Amino acid sequence: MRKVILNLAVTLDGYIEGPRGEYDWCLTDNDYGMSAFHERIDTILMGSTSFKMLIGFGAPYPQYKLVVASATLDTHNFSNVTVVRDDIAGYVRKMIHEPGKDIWLWGGAKLFHSLFEQKLVHELMLSVHPVMLGGGTYLYPRLKDRKNIKLTNSITYPSGLVQLYYNVTGR
Repeated sequence: MRKVILNLAVTLDGYIEGPRGEYDWCLTDNDYGMSAFHERIDTILMGSTSFKMLIGFGAPYPQYKLVVASATLDTHNFSNVTVVRDDIAGYVRKMIHEPGKDIWLWGGAKLFHSLFEQKLVHELMLSVHPVMLGGGTYLYPRLKDRKNIKLTNSITYPSGLVQLYYNVTGR
């Protein structure tokens, strides 16, 4: 079974973007394990806001299949992109049983929360950056109940970034 892995940058106070959508606080001076992570995946899952940001950078990861959860996204010009307009959880349930590598849940706090509550996120790979924003998009909106997770690894970098790896128990 393939795993859905949330891999993203987060501030020490739990935000994934600043109040104006900024992410200029993300450290980019090191690989921070991303090359090895890219070897594990063949699919990237994201919401429409993250997809729009990604296409602003140019061709979105042509080597991967991209799955975008959006009821409103207009057409796009990328052959590697599939837009899922409804029942993203059902689509993900099907995807994890198909052959292939793991799936990177790349962005979207709403998408993460929805899939997490439905037990469709298997691992967390959080790059905790040594900054506090005090506002913005919070990674963990109000959860319905307690979530048990298990730390499997941590790496501390000279920059102050700490990479935390968790298995989400019972998933």
